[in-house]
Amino acid sequence: MQSKQHKHILILVQMAVLIAIMLVLELTGLGMFKIGPLEMTILQFPVIVGAITMGPAAGAGLGLVFGLISFWQCFGKSPFGATLLGINPVFTFLVCVPTRTLMGYLCGLIYRAFERMLIQGKENPSQGRRMAPYIAASLSGALLNTLFFMGVLLVLFGSTDYIAGFMATAGTQNFILFACWFVGFQGLVEALLC
Repeated sequence: MQSKQHKHILILVQMAVLIAIMLVLELTGLGMFKIGPLEMTILQFPVIVGAITMGPAAGAGLGLVFGLISFWQCFGKSPFGATLLGINPVFTFLVCVPTRTLMGYLCGLIYRAFERMLIQGKENPSQGRRMAPYIAASLSGALLNTLFFMGVLLVLFGSTDYIAGFMATAGTQNFILFACWFVGFQGLVEALLC
């Protein structure tokens, strides 16, 4: 009983530390930065670390915090987010919060799946096998964050004049090409950072 209680306390402390890191990244401005018209984030890093070390449920909880921070930025800190909020607050919430929550949860599941496939039950697994679950979860966290966020953004806001302006800037009126360019570039940069 005491061992189980100790484990719960440890998880709560780890969650608190990772949430504190996200808040420090947000408050210092280090968590989000602009590259051209895009806003990149490193706030998914603590989510990925939590999903790997504590599992999918912790990943979802940390992803929820990440999403709420992202939504909070729409109230004046992020010009892009503020514009979306002015167009439709409910859609903006859906773009920010459920996407990040799902990313954290799936990142934890991906880590566990790779760990089961490559490490569990193997005697002396190679260094590559031991590292693969971490690499897979890290890359998937960055890519899923971008894919979910941008996918929901384009589905909910794709017909707005605001997104049409981005499409014109990119030199295309083709929704699919724009999505691939937008998602591909941002996802690649964030994956490399992870």
